[in-house]
This record gives sequence, structure tokens and C-alpha cells, in this order.
Amino acid sequence: MRAAVDVMGGDHAPQAILQGCWDAAPLLDAGDTVLLVGDPAVVELALASADLPPDKKKLYRIVPAADVIGMDEPPVDAVRAKPQSSINIMCKLAAAGEADVVISAGNTGAVVAAAQLRMRTLPGVSRPGIAVVIPTFHGPVTLCDVGANPLPKPVHMKQYALMAAAYAHAVCGIEKPRVGLLSIGEEESKGTLAIKHTNHSMANDPLINFYGNVEGRDLFKGVVDVVICDGFVGNVLLKFFEGAIEGLFRELLTNLKEMAPDLLHRFAPVMQKVQGELDWRDYGGAPLLGVAGLCLILHGRSDARAVKNAIRVGKQLSSSGINQKIVDNIKQAIQEDE
Repeated sequence: MRAAVDVMGGDHAPQAILQGCWDAAPLLDAGDTVLLVGDPAVVELALASADLPPDKKKLYRIVPAADVIGMDEPPVDAVRAKPQSSINIMCKLAAAGEADVVISAGNTGAVVAAAQLRMRTLPGVSRPGIAVVIPTFHGPVTLCDVGANPLPKPVHMKQYALMAAAYAHAVCGIEKPRVGLLSIGEEESKGTLAIKHTNHSMANDPLINFYGNVEGRDLFKGVVDVVICDGFVGNVLLKFFEGAIEGLFRELLTNLKEMAPDLLHRFAPVMQKVQGELDWRDYGGAPLLGVAGLCLILHGRSDARAVKNAIRVGKQLSSSGINQKIVDNIKQAIQEDE
């Protein structure tokens, strides 16, 4: 596995990104390589001082990038104006066959644009979609799309279902993922015209283990393994989930301190366990499904733990054959529609 990591992308770059790369060293085998894409002066100094065994340190290679795309820059314009940015260089490595997976916590829109421009899409894929694994008490739920395509057509969402189900199988180990379509009601008649058309299309595709429409609350009931929606709704839902979880644990901790401080030490291990099970950092970023290569998009505020797990998932995906599975599924779906 050759992982190209955008050292310069993210709220805590480059320190947290590099630390995550060092923390991933025990996961690497002799044939693996981590390509550190970024300012060579910064990366060289960090690598030289990294506390790594000699046999592990040689698995890291520096790839210079003369520019950085800021988190607030217009994605497409920035990708075109900064060809030597770390995001562009990273995607060029993948396009040239020099990297198996690209990983970035930088500007999400720029990563999506660069991946489509440099890496292109898989045969038959109309629009790539960002998938994210949401931890729930009933197991992981893969949500797609969470930001790549705010206004998808029914054909795009059907392809999201095929791709996200393949991902849930490869990463979460779910044999035949149950797929739900996010709507404002469980009935087929509920939702926008696009949702109704998508429901009909998914229901008639034998490649999709379609459960039907689901509502937001169903994500946490264990009724489905994959949830499909447009990128606008998906991004809002994801950010709401993150904020709700953080707010819930903060409120519980505050009330325990005020009302039962003597019980705090007894409840702390339980809260830590539950919070750990719901920690988004353990799921290794959000894959941009549908591009010709493997692309993992991390949260902008990712720390070393999130980066380490992204490298772990990248290694897992590089040997999973997921892209070939996506190509085969979409090819078969297209043939059945003709």
C-alpha cells in the first residue's frame, strides 16, 4: 500500500497530520510506503526528529509541494490556480499510479475537485459521492452523500447505493448491507419527486438490498446499514450528529458534577466507553466513492488519531478490490436498465 498524505491540509496541520503518520508506523509492513506531500523543509525536519525505528522510518518518503489550498478558498478556482498545491500533487500521484490511496483533511471541495480532475471517475460512474461511517449502538451505518453533490439526480443516488453498499461490505464486514433512502416519511409516496423516482429505481434493482424509505431517527434504530441522500442533507445531518453527541456528553458530565459529584468517578469509565464507541475518528475518514483510485477525506479538525486510522483504512481498502466491485455493480445495473 502506498498512501499519499496531504501534510498541509487541516485545522491542525502539519503537526497533527505528521504525528498521525508516525503513529501509523506499527500498522505498516515492509512493502508499504507513506508519501508525505507538503513543504519539504517542514517535513524533512519532522521526519528527521521523529521517534521511529530505522526499519519503519525508511517507509516514509517526502514529496515536495510548493503551495497550499486554504480551507476557505473557492475549491475549483483554487485547484486550477494552484497546480503545485499539496492536494493537486497528491491526486497527480494517484493518477500516475504512484499512490494507491490519497488522504487529506484539507479543503473538502478542493479534494473532490482535484480527485475528479486528476484521478477521473470509474467507468460508468456519473458523479462521485462522499460516504461516511456513522457509529451507532446497533453498529456502523454508512451515509452517502455527505457533501460532494448537493443536487443529485435519481441515477446518481442509485449509484451511491451501489457504491456505499460495496464500501459497507469491504470496511464494515456486512455481508449484504440493507439500504435505506432518506425521506420525510416511510411511505413510497413521501418525499420530493427525485426521492420518489429514486425509490422506484432502487426497489427494482436486484443488486440493491433495498429496505425502503427511512427517516432521520431510523439511522439509530439498526433497521438499515446504508442510508442514501443528497449531499446537502447528508452534510447537515452529519454535522448535526457530531454536535449532538458532543453536546450530550458535555451535558451529562456537567450534570453529574453538579448533582452527584461523588458518583462521577463511577460513571466516568462507562461514559468513556460509550463515547469511544461513537468516536468518528476511529472510522478513518470519508471515502470519495466513484473516483479511479482511493480517496479518503478527513474532517478539517482531524487529529493524529483520525490520521492514523485513515492510513489503516487506506491499507484495508487497497487490498479489498472495492473499486472493481463498484465497476462491476454499476455495469450490471446499466445493462439491466437498457
